[in-house]
Amino acid sequence: MKTNTPNTLTDFQKAIRAGIPDTLPPPRERNPEVPHAPVRKDILDPEEKKLALRNALRYFPSEWHAELAPEFAGELRQYGRIYMYRFRPEYRMVARPIDAYPAKIPEAAAIMLMIQNNLDPEVAQHPDELITYGGNGAVFQNWAQYLLTMQYLSEMTEAQTLHMYSGHPMGLFPSSPDAPRVVVTNGMMIPNYSRPDDWERFNALGVTQYGQMTAGSYMYIGPQGIVHGTTITVLNAFRRVLPEATDFAGRVFLTAGLGGMSGAQPKAGNIAGCVTVCAEVNPAAARKRHQQGWVDELLEDLDALAARTRQAIAGREVVSLAYLGNVVDVWERFADEDIPVTLGSDQTSLHNPWAGGYYPAGMSFEAANRMMAEEPEKFREKVRESLRRHVTAINRHTQKGTYFFDYGNAFLLEAYRAGADIQGADGKEFRYPSYVQDILGPLCFDFGFGPFRWVCTSGNPEDLRITDQIAREVMEAQLQDAPESIRGQLRDNIRWISRAEENALVVGSQARILYADAEGRIAIARAFNEAIADGRLQAPVVLGRDHHDVSGTDSPFRETSNIYDGSRFTADMAIHNVIGDSFRGATWVSIHNGGGVGWGEVVNGGFGLVLDGTPAAEKRLANMLFFDVNNGIARRSWARNPEAMQALNREIGRSPGLSVRLPQLVDEAILNDLF
Repeated sequence: MKTNTPNTLTDFQKAIRAGIPDTLPPPRERNPEVPHAPVRKDILDPEEKKLALRNALRYFPSEWHAELAPEFAGELRQYGRIYMYRFRPEYRMVARPIDAYPAKIPEAAAIMLMIQNNLDPEVAQHPDELITYGGNGAVFQNWAQYLLTMQYLSEMTEAQTLHMYSGHPMGLFPSSPDAPRVVVTNGMMIPNYSRPDDWERFNALGVTQYGQMTAGSYMYIGPQGIVHGTTITVLNAFRRVLPEATDFAGRVFLTAGLGGMSGAQPKAGNIAGCVTVCAEVNPAAARKRHQQGWVDELLEDLDALAARTRQAIAGREVVSLAYLGNVVDVWERFADEDIPVTLGSDQTSLHNPWAGGYYPAGMSFEAANRMMAEEPEKFREKVRESLRRHVTAINRHTQKGTYFFDYGNAFLLEAYRAGADIQGADGKEFRYPSYVQDILGPLCFDFGFGPFRWVCTSGNPEDLRITDQIAREVMEAQLQDAPESIRGQLRDNIRWISRAEENALVVGSQARILYADAEGRIAIARAFNEAIADGRLQAPVVLGRDHHDVSGTDSPFRETSNIYDGSRFTADMAIHNVIGDSFRGATWVSIHNGGGVGWGEVVNGGFGLVLDGTPAAEKRLANMLFFDVNNGIARRSWARNPEAMQALNREIGRSPGLSVRLPQLVDEAILNDLF
């Protein structure tokens, strides 16, 4: 390879096949037109910094080391990480149609498509640093890993599996056509080395990474996924508070965050039909969401925000308002002026509170970033102080009737650790519920409903339109014979898919998401496979889901927060999910430490499955999707969750190969007499 600047499809394919170039490319600066990751704190001692350089230089020929070593050392000093900007490809980072990728098998090409989608600047939060969302949710640690991974995928056959160690492609190993094509792990630390500072240290050394949920597993589809989940959550939260209401116009939903995931909140609020007030401290993030049309109005003055919110309430509007400033100030101001807030939540990245996930009140964005890097301990105390103020203001609102819920970002956990007044009356639980405890757990996960998603690899919007129609028809048919307990979920998702195109939800790849149970997922996937076989769809379809689902994640303060048998701190379910999916037909599987609520707080797993229209694909989809959902229903049933027991009993009655024990319930009077 003579150049790293491909201009044609042929050049692009050559660049992919080459991996690390034959000749050393010239130095490259960071792209000034995209947002960049916060500077990470200086945590390595001098000997560890030498080790980090050895680890980075091992990707390259020894004759390059003298030139690269000072450059990489400069990145480590300036940014706290070695990203290898010099090796960032010149070609456009975007999900191309599947036939544009140089691959021997379609599954490898589909994975390349998904990787590039995760790194598309229109999708990724910090594309130059290979971070998709959440402040630190990475696809790779550095650009050498990206180049090698794409090269391996271009060489892969159906009898090989690529093993990914926290972004590092260990290599292609002989396997079989029935095995996964890629196995991904991220951040799988020995338990005693899974504290936040351990991530800082070992990530700086270049030996592990935080894959978030769908970033490091190549399954992120932009903010559409969280738009759907937030829409379902907000709708059902309003229904909980206002069971007799027919609409929620003029009712306020107050929250924070307009980043890669949280930026979906105002869009979801508009779909749910309320007034969304969303604060964001990062001007670039707030303006990006406004320019994209994901938020209706952007206000930079607190007086103006208070007046505009009152106007929206009085006019029973459906509108989303972004405030460029700190949400703590909004909570306090609205409490002082008695501006009624019906729903409250927060989606700042509190899984990562010390490195850009949460910005303290009373400081500018720029000043906070400087303190974060230069005075990390002082910054920590500022964050804790702000969390205490934050909770105090929320408590003032809930005393007036606001329903506040934790939206799975570790808000309650970090506020508790900061000493905020967040503990419940029993001294064991938090004062406010996780949204899974009150909403998604009993209404969705326990019945098997979760975020099923797909990507049309043709890149053609017409293919997506056809899949939308197929999915709607399948769910409408399912609704005819569904028990009353799941009819509400089916109706909400039929409404969602019917309006998905007009809501302009696609960012990056031609992707869609909806909540479906095992019956629905299998039926939709089978119909897609048939449409590929008969030519209605032009190319394969990639199936997946968010890890935030029925079975994929063990997270005691989020996905499994409504598990009350004492097992919510165990991670057996997620591990069995990934292993079980791997030998039932998944094209790739992933297992991560962290994701959503933070490093050391959760284990979560995901999959990708490529449908190509063949009978083999139909067999794989039926076997894998059935287990992927019912593994979690069985665990939730064993925890005595009534909805899961009902769902499992129904599944046992129609699936002869399923044999799972149901729990026997104990008369509480027997126990009360003993203790």
